[in-house]
Amino acid sequence: MLSPEEQLKTLRRGTSEIIDEKDLTALLAKGQPLRIKAGFDPTAPDLHLGHTVLLNKMKQFQDLGHEAIFLIGDFTGMIGDPTGRSETRKNLTPDEVKENAKTYLEQVFKILDPEKTTVAYNSEWMGKFTSVNMIELAAHYTVARMLERDDFQKRLAKNLPVSIHELMYPLIQGYDSVALKSDVELGGTDQKFNLLVGRDLQRAYGQKPQIVLTMPLLEGTDGVQKMSKSLGNSIGVFDAPNEMFGKIMSISDELMWRFYELLSHISTDELNTLKDQAKSGTLNPKNAKMDLAKEIVTLYHTSDLAEAASSEFENVFKKKNLPEDIPVITGWGKETRSICNILKENKLTDSTSAARRLIQQGSVSVNGEKISNVNQEFSGDQEYMIKVGKKRFLKIQPG
Repeated sequence: MLSPEEQLKTLRRGTSEIIDEKDLTALLAKGQPLRIKAGFDPTAPDLHLGHTVLLNKMKQFQDLGHEAIFLIGDFTGMIGDPTGRSETRKNLTPDEVKENAKTYLEQVFKILDPEKTTVAYNSEWMGKFTSVNMIELAAHYTVARMLERDDFQKRLAKNLPVSIHELMYPLIQGYDSVALKSDVELGGTDQKFNLLVGRDLQRAYGQKPQIVLTMPLLEGTDGVQKMSKSLGNSIGVFDAPNEMFGKIMSISDELMWRFYELLSHISTDELNTLKDQAKSGTLNPKNAKMDLAKEIVTLYHTSDLAEAASSEFENVFKKKNLPEDIPVITGWGKETRSICNILKENKLTDSTSAARRLIQQGSVSVNGEKISNVNQEFSGDQEYMIKVGKKRFLKIQPG
């Protein structure tokens, strides 16, 4: 096993916060494998690359010799995490949660080593909880502390309801850390409150509080909002190779480096070299993006399919097998504009309502990928090839 300093160098990559690092250093110095936990509620059947940010960090721990515990929140999934929600989630039935969870492991083991991963379900212990157990759990936290959550405060300020079962969610997630005796829990920055509740409950139950390591939320292909299937800006783990490759090539050069840091397996030194080369002009960012797309497609499919997707992309987009008289406009800088406004302003449609209708019909594509989100925005400092129907084209170049 590497020294604590060498391990920390790897583990700090892309990390938002470690609470706290000196305690993690002390644990690593003992030279014993740590129990690393990350939980996922199966509220939907498919994972996207935003979800894999945590899995990649867990794989780093796993490669360093630590024990990875992938927790499927089949019990918490029936409640629904209130984090970032402006309203109460619809409760899922046990059958819905079970159905969603079926595909999780197949996707997760694209990254984690199945032979070195412990899979747990929080229904294993929460399903056995009695009403007495639940009262005892609730007694370890105050309403005042729970209402410190920014999500709840915003709702209450707007006179929106906060259901009692939502107050229980952080407690139940926190108890998972007690049940699993986790040394480290991973989560997104939006999960910090829940993760800290886990520390508090471990203290209450006589355990040493876990280290909390938070990771940033990965933006979607629009480069603005966090990756989400509902926003139409996600890249799915189960996306077809060509589709996955094309979506990665559509992200901005700036976002590309964030993808590299959070999703790529190249070393930090290699990544810094690529950044220096791009900054000096000796490396074309497009070539770096092609390598990134190949790496990610290889991870979730095969190297042969990644090469085929790369060739297809070059044939269609790099060689521009398109009409010669495509109008070209100069972009508008880093400002973002909605796809509907872009289509209307450049006379590809007569109105924004017509643009919206064509998008909903699947008749609009950007860089070869169909647009499904009528509110998707694009920055003017990137290159785009927009196609409407079969004959209308527009090329946008950075200005």
